[in-house]
Amino acid sequence: MSAILSADDLNDFISPGVACIKPIETLPSAPPPPTSESFEFEVILDGQQPSSASQSAGPAQISLTDCLACSGCVTSAEAVLVSLQSHNEVLSLLDSAPSLVLRPDNTLTNLDNPSSKLFVCSISPQVLASLSAAIGKNTTQPQVMNMITHLLSNPELGLPSGGKHNNGFAYLVSTNRAREASLVLGSDEVLLSKANNNNYNNNNNDIKKPVLTSSCPGWVCYAEKTHPYVLPYLSKVKSPQALTGTLLKTTLSKTLGISPDRIWHLSIMPCFDKKLEASREELTDAIWNTNNPQHSTSNKGIRDVDCVITTKEILMLAESRNINFFSLPTTPLQSSHQPPPFPHKAIGNFLFPTSDTPGKNEQQQPPAGTSGGNLHYILHTLLSQHPGSRLLTTRGRNADVVEYSILSPFSGEPIFKAARYYGFRNIQNLVRKLKPAKPSRMPGGKPFGSARRPGKTAGSGNALDFSYVEVMACPGGCTNGGGQIKVDDPIVLERMGLGAETKPGPQEQKAWLEVVDEAYFSAGETPSSQGVEKTDAGGLITGISPGYIRDTLKIWSDLASVPLDKLVYTTFREVVSDVGKAQTDTERVVQLAGKIGGGW
Repeated sequence: MSAILSADDLNDFISPGVACIKPIETLPSAPPPPTSESFEFEVILDGQQPSSASQSAGPAQISLTDCLACSGCVTSAEAVLVSLQSHNEVLSLLDSAPSLVLRPDNTLTNLDNPSSKLFVCSISPQVLASLSAAIGKNTTQPQVMNMITHLLSNPELGLPSGGKHNNGFAYLVSTNRAREASLVLGSDEVLLSKANNNNYNNNNNDIKKPVLTSSCPGWVCYAEKTHPYVLPYLSKVKSPQALTGTLLKTTLSKTLGISPDRIWHLSIMPCFDKKLEASREELTDAIWNTNNPQHSTSNKGIRDVDCVITTKEILMLAESRNINFFSLPTTPLQSSHQPPPFPHKAIGNFLFPTSDTPGKNEQQQPPAGTSGGNLHYILHTLLSQHPGSRLLTTRGRNADVVEYSILSPFSGEPIFKAARYYGFRNIQNLVRKLKPAKPSRMPGGKPFGSARRPGKTAGSGNALDFSYVEVMACPGGCTNGGGQIKVDDPIVLERMGLGAETKPGPQEQKAWLEVVDEAYFSAGETPSSQGVEKTDAGGLITGISPGYIRDTLKIWSDLASVPLDKLVYTTFREVVSDVGKAQTDTERVVQLAGKIGGGW
C-alpha cells in the first residue's frame, strides 16, 4: 500500500506509526531481466495515481545517516526504523574492550589499548519523571537517578556484572545544569535582539525577531526540511543535551590529557528525535577542537553525544542483562563503587551541585512548563528588570498555544510579547505567519503574504509582534516525548488496575501525563517547598544564579582554550529534498560514496 505524507497535512502523533518508504540505494547497474516477481519500490507523487501492477515490498532497513540525508519525510524520528543508537549499541561498546578507569590521582588505566574508552552518561529530568511515575510508591527523581546509577555502574547488580569486561559508567550527570546555562544564554540572546529591535549578530549569524526555541530537534528538523525561511529566527544556543556533551568531552579530554574519541557519552532522553540531534555534524569536536593537529574543516569530527537512548530503552537495556530495573536500590551507590571526584573541581561543582552550590534549582514549577522553562525564565528576567510591571497571560485556541505580555507599570502598554506553541498543528500556524510577504505583480502594488496579516485573537496574532516563541514538537511538552513510558505500556496498565487487553483512550493518556507532570514538578522537593514558586531575589531568577552560570562558563572557556561562542552556540542549514527530482548516475555515485565514507 502506497502512502504519502504532506508537510501541510502533518498531524500530531507521538508513537511510531509511519513506515519509511525510502528504498535501499545501490550503485547503478544494468536492469535485471523481467521476472514474474517484482521487487520495485513505488513512490507516489502529488497528483499521480498508484499503479495497479505495483506490489508492496518489505520495509527498507536504513541507518541513522540515511535518515538524515534523505530529507524525504518531515515527520519526527519516531516514524523511522533507526538501526543505530540503541540499547544494543550500548552493550556492544561496553563489551568491546576494557574501559578506561580513572584513578584518584587523575591517571587512567588501559591507555595503551586504543579501543578502551571512558564511559559517561547524561540524563534528562523528563526521563526521571517518567520512570518515577511508572514506579509509583512516591519514588522521587533523585531515587530514580540512584537506580539508573546502579544499573550503569554497580559491578554487582548492574550491567557490569554480566559484561565481558565488567565495564561500567564512570560519571552520570543530570542535564539540569546545562539547561540552566542554556536558559541564561538564551535570555541574553533574546534581550539583545529586543534591544536592537530586530536582530543582532551572534557568532556571525543574524538572528531575527522573534527568536524561536531550537532545543527541540523534531521542530528543527521540520524547519530545515520544509520551511527554511524560519531558520534565521532560530536561537543559536545549544540544547541542554548538546551543551552537556560539549562540556563533558572538552573538560575530560583537557584534564585527563586524552583525545575526545576516548570518551564515550551516552545520553538518556525522552524523545527519539534527540538521536537525530546527536548525529548533526555541527555538534562535533570539528567545531571546537581547533587545537587538534588533525583538525580540519573537512573533518566530520567526533560527536559530542555518541549515543542516545530513550526512557523505554533504559528498561530494554536492563532486560537485556536479565536485570529487573524496578528492583534496583533507590539509595546511592556505595562509596567503594563510586569513581574519584570529577577531575576539574569548579566544573565538578557545577555538574554535581550540593546544597551550597549557588542557585541550585532541581525543582521546576508548573508555570515554567515541562520543556525546560525557556520562556518562563525570559519572562522573569524581564519582570526583574522592570519593577512594578505585570504579566498578562492569554490562552489561545487550545492549551498548547499561550501568549504572554509584560505590561509597563506606567502606561499599561506591552513592553515585551512572547508565546508558546506546542504540537505540529500549532507549529504549522506559526510558520505560516512567518512566511515572507510576496511582492505584488501589479505596478506600485504592496507586498502580500502571511507575515503581513494582522490577527485579533490569541493564537492568530501576527507572529512578528512577538520577541520570543517557545516551540516544541510534542503536544504537552517534553514529558510527553515519543520515547517516554506511555499509558498503554504493561507496567502502566498494571499500576492503573487495567487489564493487558485494555486499550486506553485519550482520557487515560491525559490522566497518565498528569501523573508524569506531577513527578516532574516535584523533583527533589521538601515538604516546606511544596507548591511554593521560587522568587526572584538575591540575584536569582527562578532560582537560577546568572552570575554563577556566567562565571562557570568563563572557567570552562579558559580551560578548553576555546572561545565561548564555539562551545555554546550552533548553526542550522536548509536541507533540500531530492524527492521527485531526477538524479544522474554520477550524482548517485557521489552521494553513496559520501555515505560509505561516514559523512552525510
